[in-house]
Amino acid sequence: MRKEDFEFVDSSLKQDKEQIRTSLTYWKDAWRRLKQNRLALVGLIAIILITLIAIFGPLFTAHTYREQDNDKINTTPALDIYQIDDGLFVYVSRQYRLFIVSEDGVLGDLLVNTETNVNLRYKTYEYNGEEITLDYSYKFSDDPEYKDIDFTFTYKDVETFEKHKTVLNKTYPFGTDQLGRDVMTRVFYGARISLTVALVATLVNLFIGVAYGAISGLEGGKVDNTMMRIVDIINSIPLLLYVILLMVMIDNRGLWTIIITLGSVYWVGMARLVRGQVLSLKNQEFVLAARMLGVSKGKTITKHLIPNALGPIIVSMTMMIPTAVFTESFLSFIGLGISAPTASWGTLANDALGGLELFPYQLFFPSLAIAITMLAFNFLGDGLRTALDPRLRKG
Repeated sequence: MRKEDFEFVDSSLKQDKEQIRTSLTYWKDAWRRLKQNRLALVGLIAIILITLIAIFGPLFTAHTYREQDNDKINTTPALDIYQIDDGLFVYVSRQYRLFIVSEDGVLGDLLVNTETNVNLRYKTYEYNGEEITLDYSYKFSDDPEYKDIDFTFTYKDVETFEKHKTVLNKTYPFGTDQLGRDVMTRVFYGARISLTVALVATLVNLFIGVAYGAISGLEGGKVDNTMMRIVDIINSIPLLLYVILLMVMIDNRGLWTIIITLGSVYWVGMARLVRGQVLSLKNQEFVLAARMLGVSKGKTITKHLIPNALGPIIVSMTMMIPTAVFTESFLSFIGLGISAPTASWGTLANDALGGLELFPYQLFFPSLAIAITMLAFNFLGDGLRTALDPRLRKG
């Protein structure tokens, strides 16, 4: 072949055989690996949704967290409605209260009870000048013939016993409690309280624990030994017992009291973590170089040591939040946390205990909120631990 048979490519169009990938910073690489963890993303999305519900949820409900309606106590999230006349639908509560209800589940007025016969198990109500008789004796009958009948209604001499249908409660989607308060609004508001307590307590723990652990690890010697013995003394007392004792000693119980109480003891774990990280970093070349150049100890901690230990700190802080949520809920549950009428998930669970067998939904919703929050933070924490630790890198 001759040279003229070939068409030569311009040198500017030539490419290197080695394809160089765009370099990523530490945080961009961590975000890339975090996105590959589906459970971590689910946890992150759940945390964002819970936060948005906590902030904006109570603004879009028709009731306040402390508003009571004694006529509508213990109404359930699902309503069994009966049609006793054309366009006339009723709902019977567990206490045999009779409500007018729309066909799609909007609660109306409570009808006035005009007569009650406990022995014969029936009640009479008045509606538009007519009597409605509610006979609930069938629920206590052993006759197999009546096993599918809960109530019978007599209105305008017409008896009705077949349930029309079951619909969702449009007025109170999560039902009401024993005082007639909207459970959904109280769960949303409880998210504000529980997340605020957990977040503020965790931030307090972050600053105290990081500062304490960094100073202890950098100083070393007698200072480190003394500071760690103080941590050991605090750790020797069961955490829950310590929190309970502080709450009992402080008479003015409230939001900030429990934040201060939790913040005063939760920092010890963070202090141990940061001390271990500082001990492993303080003899590294970049730290020794900074000290040789005359950088102060404070700047060495803030500019060199803490930034290089930020990954484990963020993971630990993420794991501390669900623990703080659970502790706050437990303290409120046993009566040492948020006091009534303020709603937190713990107080909601405590309020639901009295009617647990009859109204389990009152415990279900706050318990579900606690479980989802703890799972979400744990999923995110596990994902961050994998993403921020270069030793666990998989690609």
